[in-house]
Amino acid sequence: MSSFKDLKAWKKAHELTLEIYTVTKTFPSEERYRLIDQLCRSSSSVPANIAEGKGRDSHKDFLKFLIIARGSVEETKYHLLLAKDLHYLSKEVYARLNGGYDLVGKLINGLIRKVKKEVEASS
Repeated sequence: MSSFKDLKAWKKAHELTLEIYTVTKTFPSEERYRLIDQLCRSSSSVPANIAEGKGRDSHKDFLKFLIIARGSVEETKYHLLLAKDLHYLSKEVYARLNGGYDLVGKLINGLIRKVKKEVEASS
């Protein structure tokens, strides 16, 4: 059994989470317990759910956590849009991060398709 660290979706999500933590340091201090907290939580939820699901005993559990991770991708993309519209992120930084989350979403969708096949095969 491979580690969650071997999954491309986890690697890219982790990389983006680290970047989110860096860019939010430039946000206004009044956003500390609002947008900064929400953005850091939703971004870190993506790789955390991939890791937790990978560590579960069944393909069904892994599938459930992948779906949660996919939801966190969309939540993070909204928080990024809000940060851009509030002028906390430049259009360039927003485009790069949003594009990264588009890729993570596609990678997670690929994993979901693969795990669904494994669930069906074991039923």
